Amino acid sequence: MFKPISFVCAGILAALTPVALSAPSQEPAPAQAPAATPAPVANYPKNPIRPTAESQAKAKNIYQIDCAVCHGDNGNGKTDLATSMSLTLNDWTDAKTLADKSDGELFNMIRNGKDKMPPEDPARAKDGDIWNLVIYIRGFSKAGATAASTAAK
Repeated sequence: MFKPISFVCAGILAALTPVALSAPSQEPAPAQAPAATPAPVANYPKNPIRPTAESQAKAKNIYQIDCAVCHGDNGNGKTDLATSMSLTLNDWTDAKTLADKSDGELFNMIRNGKDKMPPEDPARAKDGDIWNLVIYIRGFSKAGATAASTAAK
């Protein structure tokens, strides 16, 4: 009626042997497709976002986490890290610095990176967040102009 245990164990061992004792595959794992780089935003001559207090607060938070370490809390580009990396960064508190850059160009630099500046990860900042970040960065020169005119009085 009952099969001896050794017979059952031998059957299980025989069933598992090809899998358990086979050599691991030496074939390389298939290469994963690189993450798609977002296309440049050439068709946005102007920023399509209307900022809100909430969206600008989020942009400020993203800036503080991802940008300020190199570009400075106020956007002047004078940080210890930039100096240690021998980087000369633009001073965004000077309105002339960004005057010849469109919002689309700034968006592309932030999203895709430039030179030693890494790209902003789409998982961390959606396109709307980047557009708000452009507005936030442009605000550095306005804040600088307001501070300068107040100091001159």
